[in-house]
Amino acid sequence: MLVAILAIPLAVAAICTLTRRERFMEAATVSGSAAVFILSLAVAVDVAVRRGMSALGSWLYADAVSAIALGVIAFVGLTAAVYSIGYLRANVAGIRGNVERARELSRYYALFNLFIFAMLMVPVSNSLGILWVAIEGTTLASLFLVAFYRTAEALEAAWKYVIVGSVGIALALFGTILTYYAAVQVLGTSYDLTWSQLLPVGAKLDPGVMRLAFVFIIIGYGTKAGLAPMHTWLPDAHSEAPNPVSALLSGVLLNTAMYAILRYLALAGIALGATFERSLLLGFGLLSLAIATAFIWRQTNLKRLLAYSSIEHMGIVLIGIAFGGVFGVSGAILQMISHALTKSTMFFAGGQLALTYGTKDIDRISGAIRTTPTTALLLLAGTFSLIGSPPFGIFTSELTIFSAGFTANVAWASILMLALLALVFVRFLAPVTAMVFGASPSTIVPRRSDRGAVAVMAFSLAIVLLLGLFVPAPLRGLIEQSTRILRT
Repeated sequence: MLVAILAIPLAVAAICTLTRRERFMEAATVSGSAAVFILSLAVAVDVAVRRGMSALGSWLYADAVSAIALGVIAFVGLTAAVYSIGYLRANVAGIRGNVERARELSRYYALFNLFIFAMLMVPVSNSLGILWVAIEGTTLASLFLVAFYRTAEALEAAWKYVIVGSVGIALALFGTILTYYAAVQVLGTSYDLTWSQLLPVGAKLDPGVMRLAFVFIIIGYGTKAGLAPMHTWLPDAHSEAPNPVSALLSGVLLNTAMYAILRYLALAGIALGATFERSLLLGFGLLSLAIATAFIWRQTNLKRLLAYSSIEHMGIVLIGIAFGGVFGVSGAILQMISHALTKSTMFFAGGQLALTYGTKDIDRISGAIRTTPTTALLLLAGTFSLIGSPPFGIFTSELTIFSAGFTANVAWASILMLALLALVFVRFLAPVTAMVFGASPSTIVPRRSDRGAVAVMAFSLAIVLLLGLFVPAPLRGLIEQSTRILRT
């Protein structure tokens, strides 16, 4: 199943490169994404029963942490594929000539599927080296998607993304090499650099080398995760990319980098104990939350507002992991899931508003409840979810993380987190309320939302609402397994 999950998006990317038939590319991408999602559910069931599965001689491996990450990537990938159909048709409608239109769509769908492939590779890689290559692959595939519109702003954002991201991934490579070196005294100079080899001997790794390796890892992969102060690429890239790509960047790309950090954390925890790395994570988490809060108050562009919100939520995830314990880790995992589904919905809704109003500026979007009522209601519901209002899943995860701080005897950090979240609550709710319920500009023609977009937004929010009310038993079992793995 793991091989099939990786093979499908590669095959679809090849098909989209070779064909110029619009409907065929759309159908292939959606069908392939649906197949990957179904297979990811099968992997989750298999892992829940057998506690793990491998392929290709254990070069590919999935456990509970992998299964959750795989499922989130596959689900958001499917919703983005469905959303892309109506969104792209509207965006390429002005292109004259069937040949040029087909070429643009072929470029988009080929890169889209390569991006999905690279992200899927991350959670199923048993090898630390392949994981690094996969995360670098996400940069290369998404780079051209960020620059898809080829405007001056998009090209600048793409260059910034690749430069900052390349520095980060280079630092992560140093961390990977140092991790290899830390085990040389135990496993010899020639061994497979895999999690399954390293975790059993984690307590024997050189602690000094592992401490330095983890610093490189948190800074390197933290750059890709959008952690402050390495976050500078994120607002530009998220705001200039096509909206379905922004949903993937914010909803799942950041999670893949966070996944890598969590894997190294489990290894470092065995080698070093909990104090050093968790203090480092708490510092980066609180700094990310604080900087995101400050910039959220200054934003007038909807997509940049959502981009800084992503930095905020990655900070919250890191804070939960730093608090540790059952509550901290399980709350962080639930936060990653709920944020991915909510943030993708918000970017989808933002794309529909941009098509209606012809702008991403918050001040120029008003009265959406009358011009595009379905999208307006979904945007409002997504906003309440994003700012942590009950009964959505983010409220549950943030409450769980908040309580974990008291259990870990760092109540001051929980209180600081709550104060910053209160500021974000106020800043988000006010402009969204104005966008939804303000006076409608006389020049805006009411527009019916794309049915596919409405379907994926409503379905995603329904799942987040469900997670706020109760966590289904199969998912709860995977989260419990993941908590034990990450607390090893």
